Amino acid sequence: MADARVIPLHPADQRPGGAAGRARPEPVPAPEERAGWEDAVADALAFARRRLLGDYKVDEFGFDEDLTDHLVVPPLRPLYEKWFRVEATGLENIPEGGALVVANHSGTLPLDALMTTVALRDHHDPGRHLRMLGADLVFRMPMLGSLARKAGHTLACNPDAERLLRAGELVGVWPEGFKGVGKPYRDRYKLQRFGRGGFVSAAMRTGVPIVPCSIVGAEEIYPKLGDIRPLARLLGLPYFPVTPLFPHFGPLGAVPLPSKWYIEFGEPVPTGAYEEGAADDPMVVFSLSDQVRETIQQTLYRLLAQRQNIFLG
Repeated sequence: MADARVIPLHPADQRPGGAAGRARPEPVPAPEERAGWEDAVADALAFARRRLLGDYKVDEFGFDEDLTDHLVVPPLRPLYEKWFRVEATGLENIPEGGALVVANHSGTLPLDALMTTVALRDHHDPGRHLRMLGADLVFRMPMLGSLARKAGHTLACNPDAERLLRAGELVGVWPEGFKGVGKPYRDRYKLQRFGRGGFVSAAMRTGVPIVPCSIVGAEEIYPKLGDIRPLARLLGLPYFPVTPLFPHFGPLGAVPLPSKWYIEFGEPVPTGAYEEGAADDPMVVFSLSDQVRETIQQTLYRLLAQRQNIFLG
């Protein structure tokens, strides 16, 4: 089997849409856009042929775009379109070239990040791959860490974030981390602390805009009522959730509730006008971080006020 080619990222190779120096394969259309099952079979055979011949590319982060388009994104589409019935608005606010998408985090399991990926890949024109910054726990887990790398994601650290942003990529960060995704249901839609603002300094150093992203609906998929801490420590997890259905109903309890979702991308916050060295000033970084956080929080309140029913919207 031939080896896949590794394509390094380089600022000089930037292209609008964030594909740094690599020939982008044609976007994979959503299932309803296909002409029929014949096209699906032909596409699957062409994909298998490319894998056997090594006729695909990966970048220096391990991102395999061909694999992501054919094996990672398709299983997420039914969740996005049929189960959560996601409505994504503000996609026109996503700029060309490098940008940092900053979103609230919730839901016990990070399905909100995955649904944001589908929104940008399938419903933004042109479709963009979201290069997510993840916690080190993700990359330590067997199989999941390797899959995350192949899907284009990397460790949440400034050097990696800045390299991606300078290369014109669309980078996603959920700065609440486990404090957000694992918070109790009683604290739903109350944003947790945004850490030390590392994402802000990365955007400022590269001069890319920050796009606030507000997600409503994820809080209800696994309402966290409690936490079995001894079991969490035993498994090396930040928490082991107790929900109305899990672990009482076993695997059936792991099925997410079909809440109605809304994802709104706000107006970009520019970072290019700051003076040199501003990214190293804690007060400037905190101020901008707090501005982004407050924008997301107020948007959440507005979306919640418009929502009449958790499951029907």
